[in-house]
Amino acid sequence: MDESIRALNVARRLSYGEQLARRARKEPNERALRFEGVDRSVGELDERVTRLANALAARGVVKGDRVATLGYNAMEIIETYLASSRLGAICVPINFRLVPTEISYIAENSGAKALVVDAQMAEAAGKVRETVTGITACLVVSDDASAAGPGAEVYETVLAEASTEPPNIDVSEFDPAFIMYTSGTTGRPKGAVLSHWNLLMNTFNIISLMGMSSGETFLSGLPLFHIGGLNLISPQLLLGGTNVVLANGDFSAEKVVDMLEAEEVTGCYFVPTQWQQICAVPGIKDRKFNLRRIMWGASVAPPSVLKAMEETFPGVPTYNCFGQTEMSSVTCVLMGEDAISKQGSVGKAIANVEARLVDEDMNDVPQGEPGEIVYRGPTVMQGYWNNPEATADAFEGGWFHSGDLVREDEDGYMFVVDRKKDMIISGGENIYCAEVEAVIDAHPKVREVAIVGVPHEKWVETPVAVISATDAADPPSQEEIIAWCRERLASYKKPSQVFLVDELPRNASGKILKFQLRESYSEQPVGQG
Repeated sequence: MDESIRALNVARRLSYGEQLARRARKEPNERALRFEGVDRSVGELDERVTRLANALAARGVVKGDRVATLGYNAMEIIETYLASSRLGAICVPINFRLVPTEISYIAENSGAKALVVDAQMAEAAGKVRETVTGITACLVVSDDASAAGPGAEVYETVLAEASTEPPNIDVSEFDPAFIMYTSGTTGRPKGAVLSHWNLLMNTFNIISLMGMSSGETFLSGLPLFHIGGLNLISPQLLLGGTNVVLANGDFSAEKVVDMLEAEEVTGCYFVPTQWQQICAVPGIKDRKFNLRRIMWGASVAPPSVLKAMEETFPGVPTYNCFGQTEMSSVTCVLMGEDAISKQGSVGKAIANVEARLVDEDMNDVPQGEPGEIVYRGPTVMQGYWNNPEATADAFEGGWFHSGDLVREDEDGYMFVVDRKKDMIISGGENIYCAEVEAVIDAHPKVREVAIVGVPHEKWVETPVAVISATDAADPPSQEEIIAWCRERLASYKKPSQVFLVDELPRNASGKILKFQLRESYSEQPVGQG
């Protein structure tokens, strides 16, 4: 390529990492991040990101390679996202709730070359590195890297030794930036490939819709491995502002309320179960907040929670954000003024997202009738990593198929009526029934199993297992099944309860009638586990 053309292309770039670099050139002393009482300025963050990018490059990471992260919320996770971008590498955030076999699959499937892990997940990383041979570099956010296995290095030591000279790599907005793994409908997760352009357009959508501006302070209750957690740091990165990073672990509504007040937070996002706890904090209505907007999503909010939010934060606009990883993520938003009158709705499609409700033949369904919601627009993913069959299925007919069955009312508001992909949302986490069923089906005492979601007081929805035994005289106990799942699946995916039946109900075609199971077991008492 002619050097002048290349220079012109570079001058136009606004990749994920370049957003930070441009901000650092303008306002290096402004606060970018705050975590557990520690601040990081824009200039400090930019230098650390450059050092990390150079350190990864020195360990063989080049443009297009995959860099996986495995850790709880921390500034170092964000640094790795940005450093990967600066190299043109593709970041692979991994859910820290997964067990080593699940983590190994993602690392192997993505072809991860480097792994950045925190102290809490170092032991799991060591087990993964024993089976996944492609990981050639492992950096541990700890004073001791030994738990992550031979050759693992201390993150801060590696940064201190690295160069501060920015790498000269042309990263296009249309290059892949992230592979975000979603639980698989057939038992294996799929990696949604998102470009810098996908994420940038989603960021513009959020900024425009919610009237965000520079100098804001945002607090998110989502984990950074989640597409929502990733996306909610982007507006402040682009516009100028502070991301207050909330630690994972036992959620403390009291601590969150203290942070909202002390940090003068202007915007925040929590799932309904968290909002329920926040609004119940004693004395919250007497606190002094600086909130300009509050957001919720990931699962349905009961009317009692919506009413509590309205009464606790009077006059503060609320937004229910609906979407999915493959759409980078937001597709529809329900504005606060409609939250009660259109309770249960996910709102309307946002700018830059074109949506249709279609039948199996891609014909538009009549208003009021359920159809699969399909999408077009600049936030649609590039495809599933190394999975052309799934990609082809997802884009059949030239639109992205969400798997959500939706109806539109006379005012144009969307209501999700079912999940074509048989998914449960428990406490904001997606659980695909087929994945859990595949694990339980492998138990020697199980002849057949169906997983369904039932209402839960704390998690809104929770999975239960309905099982027929291989030998009716020696059925598996609930404890056996849950222990079996705990060893093979992330804890949040295991069933809260196990029910034994002689036969699972089926229709004339032999398909299990899950709606009957949901109806039968929704009234059964389910534990708080």
